[in-house]
Formats: sequence, structure tokens, C-alpha cells
Amino acid sequence: MSQNLIELNGVSKSFPGVKALDQVKFDLKSGEVHALLGENGAGKSTLMKIISGIYKRDEGSYFVDGQDVGDLTPKKAADLGISIIHQELNMCLDLTVAENMFLGREKKKFGLVDQKALNDDAEAILKKLQMDIDPETVVRKLPVSKQQMIEIAKALSTNARILIMDEPTSALTEKECNELFKIINNLKKNGCAIIYISHRLEELEYITDRVSVFRDGRYIITKDFDKTSLDEIIAYMVGREITDKYPNIKMPLGDKILEVKNLSAGFLKDISFDLFAGEIVGFSGLMGAGRTELFKTIFGADKKEKGEIVLDGNLIGIRSPEDAIKHGIVFGPEDRKAEGLCTKLSIRENIGLANLDQISNKFGLINRDKESEIVNKMIQDLKIKTPSMEQDAKNLSGGNQQKVVVGKWLARDARVVVFDEPTRGIDVAAKVEIYHIMNELKRQGVGVIFISSELPEIIGMSDRVLVMCNGRITGNLMTVDTTQDEILHCATRYSN
Repeated sequence: MSQNLIELNGVSKSFPGVKALDQVKFDLKSGEVHALLGENGAGKSTLMKIISGIYKRDEGSYFVDGQDVGDLTPKKAADLGISIIHQELNMCLDLTVAENMFLGREKKKFGLVDQKALNDDAEAILKKLQMDIDPETVVRKLPVSKQQMIEIAKALSTNARILIMDEPTSALTEKECNELFKIINNLKKNGCAIIYISHRLEELEYITDRVSVFRDGRYIITKDFDKTSLDEIIAYMVGREITDKYPNIKMPLGDKILEVKNLSAGFLKDISFDLFAGEIVGFSGLMGAGRTELFKTIFGADKKEKGEIVLDGNLIGIRSPEDAIKHGIVFGPEDRKAEGLCTKLSIRENIGLANLDQISNKFGLINRDKESEIVNKMIQDLKIKTPSMEQDAKNLSGGNQQKVVVGKWLARDARVVVFDEPTRGIDVAAKVEIYHIMNELKRQGVGVIFISSELPEIIGMSDRVLVMCNGRITGNLMTVDTTQDEILHCATRYSN
């Protein structure tokens, strides 16, 4: 390895009520992938925003190519060859792929954007990265996985030599992850240095040279990846050893809670399944299989064309989410920021909004004592890290935001709780806490549905897994007797 491209020492950063970074250090060498790991709230994203010029540090030194760069702006960082791909996508959905890639850097002819040159340049970069994407496609028409790949292409179109990837695989399929790893390894060969942040620790072995671990805003350790283990890394991250990553408890089956009969909506065709007390039913399938669409339909967010929903033996009608909630069916959506939270409101307001019927009197006035009692219980039970219930949701880490989404529904007397990708983008310890919540609901006789794209956790936490492909259920498997290969076989069993 050559000398450090980037070196930071004694860096600190505080926000109101929170010290995000406390005297941390980090360095990056040419041609390496340096993974930065830690729980949600460890300070990883804050450090990356300092490196890329989005935040100014409160104290500490920052060197690029051995030169003290002072406080950077995003433009100065870009001029130094530093580019960041954020976990939350930042796309102009109504522009084309090419227009997004070169936004603000368009070639012009006679004072107008040279659309042909724009498309040709974008196509050349996409081909170089072996991305099968039409540069003239409007981004809104592409799945999130393709949008993620475009963000990577956009960063590389600036000829970045230092690339920051924050959870780049969170919305990618296994095949797309493998394609990304090939791109990363090619970039390494060409001298590009990559800072890689991910909670999917199992993928590190394909790309990583070194790992650094932060915990609670402090630097813990840096090690060569081939001289450590995942169990050791996890112990550094959480400050203790996690002995059971998937703590699924076994319960005797109780009564049938939910039955869906011949439900159709859009490309969903004749979906039928049931759910019993004492079990967690996982839903697996490739992206676009219809898992989220199915439960948005059951929840009343999307309109069904036909079919019946039976709850505790009674046929029920659901025409809106309000109907579903009244019947005790609640849904934690996949996109927590767009659909699960009001990020500009506090934790108290987010939890209170979902429980107005419980905290208001007959005149519609909110009982603040009752509200505080419910909110404080959720903060305590779910171990939400926050200075107070008045903290805005946007200032929470991803894992704590997820806990607020879960908490607002757990405060209700729910009969069926649907978790849609509840562990996406959160750390190992926070995942285990979500699993324990699912287990507690299971103990209470609540029906639990668990949608996940991660096969190890589907097998580890579900008692039974229903596999979807092309808007249909193509597999109904007991997880104790199944394998990842069998689930993938069902997930690719395309039918018209």
C-alpha cells in the first residue's frame, strides 16, 4: 500500500444534545477498500460527511495527500477527487439516467445542453461498469436497485479517486451485489480508494482490505481484514459477544389468526395463505416479486380487485389503512423515511399520531400524561437512543428510526403485525433487538409477518417461509427443513 490518501486525527463533532464523534482517527490508502463499521449512531456517517465537506468538524486535523485541507465544502472535496454515495438516494426522478449522472456538468452546444453527447458519455460509463441500463430512461421508471447503480456510475463519472459508499447494497439483489463487488475490485486495481460502510458483514470478505470499528462516537480499533473474524468484529462493534444472531423461540401453534383467500390486485394473482398464533411467517422473494404490494393491499393502502380477508374467523372489509388499524392489522413499511415516519416531527409526535384514539378524550383533546406514558414505555422497551422524546426523528440513527416505526404500532393492541424489511440498514445489535420484539409478540399470541430479502435471517427467524415470484406464492416451506437454495429455486419459479 502507498502513503495515506486521507488521514484524520482527533476529530470531534457535536450536535444539540449529542456528541457524534469524540477524538476519532481514520486513514485511507490508495487502492484499498477500508470498511468503517459500527452500530447505528456510532458516528460513521458523520465522519463521512466531514470527509466529503458536508459537515465541518469541531476539532481535529484532516489531511489529503499529506496536505492539511482545513474545512472542506462539497465542491472542494469533489475537486480533490472525493465522492460520496449516500445511503438515502438523491435522484431527480423525472430526469433521465444520463441527465442525473451529469447534472450541473452538462456539455453544451450553442448554449443548449448537448443531449447526444450527454447520452453517449453516460452510455460509455455504464458499459465500462457493465451496467445494462439505457441512459435515456427516466429514473422514476427504474427499480431502487438500478437507481443505486446509477448513483455509483454518477460518482465515478467525476473521475473520483476516493469513493465513499454508505450502505451501497441495502437495496440490491444478490446478483446485483456480485456485480457491484466486481466493479469495486476493478476500481481497486486502478488505484481508486474506497471507504465502505455496511451492516451486511458477510459481504466484506469479497472486497475488504482493512476494517475500522467505531462505537458510541469513539474510535475502537483498525485491523487487516484477513487477521480478524466476523465474530471478533461484532464484539468490537457492540462491546460484547453476541452468541445468538437469530434468537427464534419455538412456541406451540395456536388458533388461526389471519386467512387470506384468492386475493388479486394488479399483478398479484389468487394469493392465499394463513397465519397462526405462535408462529412467525416469513415472506421471501426477489425484488419485484410482489411481497410489499401484497401487504399494502391487505393493509388497505392499495385497492384489491377480489379476495377475502378473514381475521379471527370473521370476514372483514378493509378499504383503507384506517380500517386495517381498527381491526388490529398494522404495517411497518420498508421505506421508513418516506412511509413510516414524519421525520420533521418528534419521537413523541410520531408515536402519538398512530395512537390518537388511545390518548385523546371524546372531545379530541390529547391527554399529555397518557401520551408521555406510552412514548416513554416505547423508548424504554425498545432501547431507543435519544436525549428526550422531543428529539426530531430526522436526527435519529437509522436503527433508532426503525425502532420508532415499530414502537408506534406496538403501543396498540394489534392482532397482526407486518414487518417489511425491518432490519435493512441497521446494525447487528439493533437487528437482534428487533428479533426479540418479534419473539415477544409471538409469545403474546400476536400474528407476525416478516418480509426480508436476507435469506439467513428469513431462515433464522421464521417458522415458515412463503416464497413469492411474479405476484404469486410459489413455495410454502418449513424453515427447519429448508435451505437457501430451495428458497431461491421457488423465488425464480416464474409463472404466467
